[in-house]
Amino acid sequence: MTRKRTALLCAAALLVSSVPLIAGAAGPADAADAARHRGSECVASPESADGQGRAIRDVVENARRDLNLRAVIARVTQHGRELWTGAVGPSMTEVPARPDMRFRAGSVGIAFMGTILLQLVDEKQVSLDDPISRWLPEIPHADEITLRELGDTTSGFRDYVTDQGFLADLEAHPFKQWTPQDVFHYADLDVQLYEPGTNFSYSHANFQLLGLALERITHTRLDHLLEQRIYRPLGLHATSNSYTPDIPTPVLHAFTHERGTYEESTFWNPSWTTAPGAVINMNICDLARAGAGIGSGQTLSREGYRTLLDPGTVGLGQATPTCPPKVCMPQTEAVHFGMSALIVHGWVVQNPSLSGYAAIMAYLPSEDLSIAVSATYSPTSDQQAQNLTTPIAEELSRLLVPNQPLG
Repeated sequence: MTRKRTALLCAAALLVSSVPLIAGAAGPADAADAARHRGSECVASPESADGQGRAIRDVVENARRDLNLRAVIARVTQHGRELWTGAVGPSMTEVPARPDMRFRAGSVGIAFMGTILLQLVDEKQVSLDDPISRWLPEIPHADEITLRELGDTTSGFRDYVTDQGFLADLEAHPFKQWTPQDVFHYADLDVQLYEPGTNFSYSHANFQLLGLALERITHTRLDHLLEQRIYRPLGLHATSNSYTPDIPTPVLHAFTHERGTYEESTFWNPSWTTAPGAVINMNICDLARAGAGIGSGQTLSREGYRTLLDPGTVGLGQATPTCPPKVCMPQTEAVHFGMSALIVHGWVVQNPSLSGYAAIMAYLPSEDLSIAVSATYSPTSDQQAQNLTTPIAEELSRLLVPNQPLG
């Protein structure tokens, strides 16, 4: 079942704010917001792009054709300078895709939550080794599990996205509004795959719990935390949470054949994907900014940034009788899960894929290089394969940094 495969891609890849409304009389703050908004425009590079820009465009256009994708939107920046931004293919019939169109960004919100946790550690509000029972006493095994083990997904909690009952319910009811309690039922938090901190397995349940913990630690709603601590500092002007399936316009429309027929899935309910308040949508320019901001540790101390890159997962990930190889995956220096983000050959990565949407943000700190790609599927796309933006990002990395490609 495709949803099962795509939702697991955050782990499988280990092997490989709203826009402000400007209206009325403009005081100093309004004028600043207006200037911020004008600077946030996300438009395609000139058609006359040559040299490096032309080479990037060729990779994107060829990948769309070779992978049978419906639309591909991409942006590449280095040292904050645009190398190329553009879109190929249609959003809907006779409606071309554009760089300013928003799409669901899934696990990018997870990277945001992990970064906020590290900010709170920097501020000495919490320690990564604090038991979650301080804030989530109602959760089974809360005395045994730490904030670190939620953020680096080593708690031992099962992933509800792999549960067959959950998958059947999700497929039968794509518009269902899911609560954390709904998904915890399928995760069965009473059952652990291993002693916390002793192994690694990707689980969406950890990030549902992390979002709830962040709210209780700060006494602040999660969407407000993201606005205050991530969107504003990183200059994400076209990123927002949705408590409903709505997406602010303009929208990149998604299509999928994962239920057996090719159908539009743009407004399927994404409430199951992660913690309420972090179910985000964004455009490609924000995705590239987010990659650079999170990947460089822009809002973190040096120690916090080192922890982002390795919170202690390297060396974990051993298959056991209760945790098979495709669940407990080896974490190596080269390829491992950091604090809510993937570290792949020196690149900091998140690769959301859900309900007909696929995307990747990849940042290489040594080159200050950010690659962001979003794609939608055609009737002939191979949705049983990996997230199909990953090979595009890999090809772009080989073009731009052949000595340190993403894959």
